[in-house]
Amino acid sequence: MGRGFRSAGGVVLAVFLVAGCTDDKAASPPPDEPTVALPSGPPPAASIKLGPTGPAAAAKCVGVAIPAGTDPQQVIDAHPDGGTFCFGKGLHRITRAIRPVDGSTLASSEGAVLTGSVQLTRWLPEGGHWVVRGALPAPYKLKGKCEDEKADPCQLAEQVFVDGVHLSRVMSLDQLTAGTFYGDYQSNALYLADDPAGKDVEMSRTRTAVEASAREVTVSGLTIEHFASLPQGGALEVGTGWKVVANEVRWNHAVGVMVIEGDRARVSGNTVADNGQLGIGQYHSADVKLTGNLVTRNNTDGFWIADWESGGIKSTRSSGEVSGNDIVANRGIGMWSDIAEYDRKIVGNRIRDNAADGIRYEISYQAEISGNVVEGNGFGTGRGSGPSLWDGGGINVNTSAGVSVVGNLIKDNRNGIAIQSRTRGDGPRGQYVLKDVLIEANQVVMDEKTASTGVVENKESPAADGAIRFSRNSYRIGGRQAERFAYRGETMTWEQWQAAGFDKDSITS
Repeated sequence: MGRGFRSAGGVVLAVFLVAGCTDDKAASPPPDEPTVALPSGPPPAASIKLGPTGPAAAAKCVGVAIPAGTDPQQVIDAHPDGGTFCFGKGLHRITRAIRPVDGSTLASSEGAVLTGSVQLTRWLPEGGHWVVRGALPAPYKLKGKCEDEKADPCQLAEQVFVDGVHLSRVMSLDQLTAGTFYGDYQSNALYLADDPAGKDVEMSRTRTAVEASAREVTVSGLTIEHFASLPQGGALEVGTGWKVVANEVRWNHAVGVMVIEGDRARVSGNTVADNGQLGIGQYHSADVKLTGNLVTRNNTDGFWIADWESGGIKSTRSSGEVSGNDIVANRGIGMWSDIAEYDRKIVGNRIRDNAADGIRYEISYQAEISGNVVEGNGFGTGRGSGPSLWDGGGINVNTSAGVSVVGNLIKDNRNGIAIQSRTRGDGPRGQYVLKDVLIEANQVVMDEKTASTGVVENKESPAADGAIRFSRNSYRIGGRQAERFAYRGETMTWEQWQAAGFDKDSITS
């Protein structure tokens, strides 16, 4: 499935000679003055339409056939030297995780759908509801943080679909209404409010579609859906050197695509949509590239929106590039780097209408955040969150070092740019501290819904002088006397913000 978005035209940059006029051809700008131009147009990402994503963009598969109804693992095991395995057209019910071998390819060019669900039949009426028994797994250890922290419905992995429509889980029988289901794990009974007669009712049951059991594997052209992945677990696991290209990963309980200790993995041209927790995850993986994906509408199963890895993409203890993606309308953070990230590039993405921050870079190290369009984010947070800079912004840099935020369009978010200094302890590359942060050549549009741009600090962790530099930015704030900036507990006008030492060579309108 491919989708794109129309945007404004291309970039027009105004060229400024910062050093001023001189007849001395050998003269050069003083080294402490900026040489970058003020922005006068949006970054290139604003005028680029995302290319085709999903199975329609996959190459033709030629190899060992796996027809629908066949156990794929038996076919793979019969070819221990690997090769290319082509899934045939139709529905493939996966009852155990597929374990590929090194260098193999799992692919389809015929519209193969891998599902982790089982069909539910033999429904009986009971007390005004409908019940089927014996379908649920035995009770298991629960984890995860939910938006509803009292009932914690997101911790349970099984989903129910009626004629392909995802039902919402309720946590007691008396809450059951149309469009919902209730699972009683102690008595192994699953209840519906709606009569299932004549309908296809399915429950996700298998945890994982493909395990990261091998190196240098390619996955392409598959639709992967309805896997009961546990919180933080992926329906599609990705290992070292994998290439995941042109798939659709949808309607799985936790993470759609999860890169786990998968150095040099490439994930590109996929549609990752409507997963219960997160679209794409990356953990302890170096030099990974996530490029040209559509990541949208994830966190369908009620994980905590503001602060527990729900939403679009989250990476931890990793490095690499996130570029050219459309990260849109996820119920959480759009792109989140958290805990000991390093050498991270977040470049040229379109990050729009996510419920929490557009981009959050938290307790991590060197990063380039450049050329992104970050628009309309932050208006859907729930518990534990509010409108202040502590709650994030279009771009949020939290207690991190060596971060450059350059050349982005940051428009009409709940806050513009939020810089946070907190007490967060030590990491593998030294203390987590806010320092060497450059905010330069960005366009920041703060409409009436946008609260502010600025810096907030814990009393125990004030930012050192010179730790943050705002330079050569262009703001639209709707009035020079509007208090659209914040620093050290005070809201400020444009003049007060400049007097505090920020944006002295920037402009506003």
